[in-house]
Amino acid sequence: MSSLKLALCTAFVVLALSSTSAPAGVPVKVRLIEGTSRGFLVLRDLNGDAIAHGEMTQRPRGGRIESQLVLNFKDGSIWDEHVTFSQKDVFRVESYRLMQRGPSFPLSEIAFDRRTSGFQARTQQTKSDEVKEASGHLEMPADLYNGMALVLLKNLPPGSGISAQMAVFTPKPRLIQMTLVAEEDDVVRLGSATRTARRYLVKLEVGGLTGILASLVGKDPPDVRYWLVTGEVPAFVRFQGAMFLKGPIWRLELTTLEWRN
Repeated sequence: MSSLKLALCTAFVVLALSSTSAPAGVPVKVRLIEGTSRGFLVLRDLNGDAIAHGEMTQRPRGGRIESQLVLNFKDGSIWDEHVTFSQKDVFRVESYRLMQRGPSFPLSEIAFDRRTSGFQARTQQTKSDEVKEASGHLEMPADLYNGMALVLLKNLPPGSGISAQMAVFTPKPRLIQMTLVAEEDDVVRLGSATRTARRYLVKLEVGGLTGILASLVGKDPPDVRYWLVTGEVPAFVRFQGAMFLKGPIWRLELTTLEWRN
């Protein structure tokens, strides 16, 4: 690290660690009601090699929607993300749980619940770091949307963007800003027919002095992108980005099952 960066980091570190979280925002209005769905997925590196397969499922239960994304990696790693949300007028996360472990990831096991306002977290910053634990109270603003970027994008009015928040754990929680905006339209093919796939940028920003510190030490949250086929019923077709801080760029797409002859 240069002497300038070191000096600035030293000056900011105490204030950054004590800075407040991002202010509460406005929850996202429901335009399209979520229901039962299931899709099969393949995760590829940028060379096109498949590194994981999995499923994305969603079902109503008790007036809420339970959503799960599971990826099983060839090296034995697993990504298992659950989010339960309500959708009465606006979307609201009720509970969230993520487990990522194995050779492909630093360990991350986190969970929080709006009913109890509590969280538990076990995390590593890198694979070589020790596992750290934390638990306690978590303020959950109305626009807290961990695990819901795809749902929010499907409900994004044409020509508009959404600013929301998500919680990150190191292992103590912090709220960061999540901005979702449309970029450009790409043309895709379905057999001989063409379709329009709108590309969306999901940008994560650490606010305040902590954000300055993150930029200085090279730990800005990674940007990610989604593609949705446009129309009255938008459909997910691709995700591309890092799935954890300083992780590799991966590409997640829908896939079909293979038949045994």
